[in-house]
Amino acid sequence: MPQQFPPLPHAVSDRYTTDDRTGPNWEYMVVTCQPHESLKEVRRQLVDYAEYGKWELRRSRIYGGGVRKYWLRRRIMKVRRTL
Repeated sequence: MPQQFPPLPHAVSDRYTTDDRTGPNWEYMVVTCQPHESLKEVRRQLVDYAEYGKWELRRSRIYGGGVRKYWLRRRIMKVRRTL
């Protein structure tokens, strides 16, 4: 049974993939956190993404006003037919 995460305290604002024929393909997810959200809870959720969803932290940024954005990525595994 797939891992069920609790409701997120923050917003996943964007998900996209790259299509590069020469190198690895990546799936990206951008997580946006508001200043009033607990940093401890956000950190815990990012750790859960990394541990169970195989996401890795690519970039983090703090904007004026305290808004935080985290870019997570994971490699897209393409399976080739063997028959």
